[in-house]
Amino acid sequence: MKHAYTWTAIALIVFASVTGDVLLSRAMKQVGDVGKLHRHSGLLKVMARILRNPYFVLGIVAMAVAFFSLLFGLSWGDVSLIAPASASLTFVGNRPAAVDRRCTCRLRRGLSRRIIRARDFCARRAG
Repeated sequence: MKHAYTWTAIALIVFASVTGDVLLSRAMKQVGDVGKLHRHSGLLKVMARILRNPYFVLGIVAMAVAFFSLLFGLSWGDVSLIAPASASLTFVGNRPAAVDRRCTCRLRRGLSRRIIRARDFCARRAG
């Protein structure tokens, strides 16, 4: 039964981490260049703009769920299983989410795919 709890925690960690990454990425794209905004409007306006973004708030909640799932998982299972499994599966889950689906430019999408393939090739050769 302990193994079921451990793998459930790993699945929840991965799902919440990937969801949090996607939501925070979208929030950052909506907020825009924080440096320009800070120079133009000041720190309080920047903080207000970030904290009023619903994707930012949901992303932080998803990351908190992932963190507490990690704590529960570590109380049920070995760190030698949970840490590598959750890290590698989160990496695998983030890969499809990292492709910008709104991009209609074939050149940019093709370049992104080539960069990902080159990175994966280098990782295989190194490991």
